[in-house]
Amino acid sequence: MKRFIKYTLAFCLIICLHQIFWPRSYQVPELGKRASTQYWDLSTGSRIAYTMISAKGKKKPSSIIYLHGGPGGHITDRVIQVLTPLSNDGYDVYLYDQLGSGQSNRLANIEEYTTERHLNDLKEIINKTGSDKIILIGQSWGAILAVLFVRDSPEKIEKIIFTSPGPIYPVRMELANLNPPDSVHLSPPFYTNKQGNDKANNVRTRAMAFWATTFNQKLASDEEADNFSTYLSSEVDKSTVCDTSKVLKPDAGNGFYAATMTMKSLSEVQDPRPKIKNVKIPILVIKGQCDNQQWGFTNEYLDLFTNHQLTVISKAGHYISVEQPEFYINTIRKFLSK
Repeated sequence: MKRFIKYTLAFCLIICLHQIFWPRSYQVPELGKRASTQYWDLSTGSRIAYTMISAKGKKKPSSIIYLHGGPGGHITDRVIQVLTPLSNDGYDVYLYDQLGSGQSNRLANIEEYTTERHLNDLKEIINKTGSDKIILIGQSWGAILAVLFVRDSPEKIEKIIFTSPGPIYPVRMELANLNPPDSVHLSPPFYTNKQGNDKANNVRTRAMAFWATTFNQKLASDEEADNFSTYLSSEVDKSTVCDTSKVLKPDAGNGFYAATMTMKSLSEVQDPRPKIKNVKIPILVIKGQCDNQQWGFTNEYLDLFTNHQLTVISKAGHYISVEQPEFYINTIRKFLSK
């Protein structure tokens, strides 16, 4: 009996180690090249891939920079297509893959994926545009990044559009319990982020995240980790729409380690609230009726930025432009024309 127990425990240990350390594969699209992609080699050490949509007609003095969601998200052909009409209004529009995602470079030392690094990259990117002031469009995590940039350099910003903004860090968790007014007619999405995470994750992926945040090391290669992140997004994205028949198909480009380590670094950011509460920058907050972000987190943007406008778009979720692309872009254009 003792020998049987010994062998059983050994067998269980081997199975457990296999589950943790044996590489896995995921049936996801390969990361392709985009013909319009250009590169900035920044002094921070970041090689940033970007697409520029040149202004048409009389050029505006301020450029537009789009900050994608995530962290660890990336620029897609769909987003480029949706935002292209802004160039018809005279704006140069820049869309870039943040460090560690899309066509931008991956780091050997994942400890360098920090919010501060993203902010330093953004500062230099703004200088690359040649504009004295810029307009930021921040989607989800991109809104969080925009707020932190305003904390440090409000003089660089002309206007900000926050679309489906994530919570401002450090997060005030009590805001999650704030009920929305009846007038905004919000409703929860059919799926939740938790459902997607529970379905996609496994023992190895949880070990990958633990290994990264505890030891600042890669347990899996960038390729495997990023492929998992693409698969994870395909499940989590079910929570980003009102109509589940419009869930996006998997699109390669997510950065697992950029996401994991940047999220870790957010716990250490300096609270931006004292510096931004008196900022008079005009802002537009756009929220989908079925946005998966709690109303209290969105409402804090309205409390802190007094020169604000709120638009709630019906029959749209966290990815507003997926279900209501014309309403989305027309709302932005109208705000910018004022």
